[in-house]
Amino acid sequence: MELIKQDISIDFLSKRKTAVYFSIFLIVIGLISLIVHKGPNFGLDFTGGTQVQLNFEKPESVGNIRDALGTINLGTSEIKTFGNANEILITTEQKEETTNFSENITTVLSQYFPDNTIIIDRIENVGARIGEELRNKAVFSIGLALLFLIIYISWRFEFKFAVGAVAALTHDVLVTIGIFSLLNIEFDLKVVASILLIVGYSLNDTIVVYDRIRENMKILRKETHEGIINKSINEVLSRTVVTSLTTILVIVIIFLFGGEVLHNFAFALLIGIITGTYSSIYIASPIVSIWKDRTDIRIRKK
Repeated sequence: MELIKQDISIDFLSKRKTAVYFSIFLIVIGLISLIVHKGPNFGLDFTGGTQVQLNFEKPESVGNIRDALGTINLGTSEIKTFGNANEILITTEQKEETTNFSENITTVLSQYFPDNTIIIDRIENVGARIGEELRNKAVFSIGLALLFLIIYISWRFEFKFAVGAVAALTHDVLVTIGIFSLLNIEFDLKVVASILLIVGYSLNDTIVVYDRIRENMKILRKETHEGIINKSINEVLSRTVVTSLTTILVIVIIFLFGGEVLHNFAFALLIGIITGTYSSIYIASPIVSIWKDRTDIRIRKK
């Protein structure tokens, strides 16, 4: 399937400065948001605490449920609907024994709403120490992935290609985390999994472009680096667009119909696929062009 003809000639690299300024703007806004919010809005997986999912036979307002639970010392807590109006998710920093804690909640709510049947669908408890350990491992796993990518791309292509690829991947990760911070969306292990998937997808897209650049550099020796890279991007543009659109279609379906549990996971992937496609063209490729031009200038001066 070819949506875009290979003989098109879009001058992508002429817009690289605008693209870089746009990317810097997004990253800076995200970093400011992270500073204001004192980091991402970590979920139970990272902060530790107790989470109870309740199913009400009849819908009850979050305000009434919060009033009912006011008699229990929940500490810092969040009460919200989950999936539909009948399902309520209570997240708290309480570190009490899980069974007693959930029973206390259902006892109070049953007294407050005597005409409503309440069922406990799910209980989760994570200790603060485990949460901190998971957070550190999440950061370590992302960093380790980027390190191995530098080694792999340096071996398959050249070090300058590796720098461009890692810069693009770092851009995608920072933009995704920044948008989650701006929207104050919960950051949990599923989001970390989506970020690792973003790294893989973005790298795949970048390597397709890099392969074509390497092939064309062997054939079009008289062309400028900028001309070769522009031509290479145009030649794989149809493949890039088709792959991205079909992937986005699947992710949108998961986002809309996958339920609350997969909502943030799908949203992170959606951001990552869009930024990954953009960064392979406007971040990774221009870095290779600039580096090669400067290398040639140094060689001529010698």
